[in-house]
Amino acid sequence: MVAQAADSSIAPPGDFEYFWSQQGEWVEEPNVRRGGESGVQRIKGKDGELLYAKRQTGHIYRSWLHPFGRPTVLREQDALLALTRLNVRVPQLVFCGAQRDPVHKWRALLVTRALEGFEEIQHWYAGGGRERHGEAVHEQILQTLAETLARMHKGRWQHGCIYIKHVFIRVTGEGEAAKGEIALLDFEKCRQRLTAYSAASHDMKQLRRHSSFSDADWKKLVYFYETAFGSAIKGL
Repeated sequence: MVAQAADSSIAPPGDFEYFWSQQGEWVEEPNVRRGGESGVQRIKGKDGELLYAKRQTGHIYRSWLHPFGRPTVLREQDALLALTRLNVRVPQLVFCGAQRDPVHKWRALLVTRALEGFEEIQHWYAGGGRERHGEAVHEQILQTLAETLARMHKGRWQHGCIYIKHVFIRVTGEGEAAKGEIALLDFEKCRQRLTAYSAASHDMKQLRRHSSFSDADWKKLVYFYETAFGSAIKGL
C-alpha cells in the first residue's frame, strides 16, 4: 500500500478504508480508460466539510520509472505537492492512497478540499462577471492567470491537459478593491519536463486550442505570460 497520511481533522490518519467507504454525488461519472475506471464524487468529512474524492480501480499509467503501471492519482499527488511549493493555487490535498485488491488490481483514492468560493472561469464569464467587475479587474485576472501558469512552467511542470475548464476563479471585494484569484485543477497527466520551455510551449498552445479567449484577450494573456516567464514562446 502507498498512502499520504490523512488530515487528522478529517479522518483517522492514513485510513484508506475510511475514505473508500465514503459515498456521495458523482460529479464526474466513472469512465473506463487506462485499463480501469476513474470518477470523482463529492463527499463530506467527519465535520461536514465538503471534499472531492477521485476514486479509481485499475486506472494506471506506465513510464520508464514505472513500467508495470502506477495509479494516476499518485502522479497527481506529486504534482499537487510540488505546485503548492511553487505558490500555484491548487486543491489542498487531504489524503492520497493506493493498494492492490485480492485480484491484484489497484484501488486508489485522491481526496482534496473544495476550492471555496471558486468557479470555472467560463462560468464566471457566462454569468456576467467581466461586465460586473469591469475591464481593469478583468485585465488583472488575465495577468494573474499568466503569472500562475508561468510559475508552474518555470518549475518545469507541464499540466498536460490544460483546457479552460481547468481554470477556476474567485473575485473578492468590489469596485477598485476587487481582486481576482486563480486556481488550477486536474493534474492527472501532469509531469515534469526536461526544460521549462517545453512545458510552457505544450501547455500554452493547448490552452489556446481549448479556450474561447478573443484574439485581443489572448494577446494580452500572452504578453503577461511571456513577461512573467521571461522569454517568448514560439507559435503563440
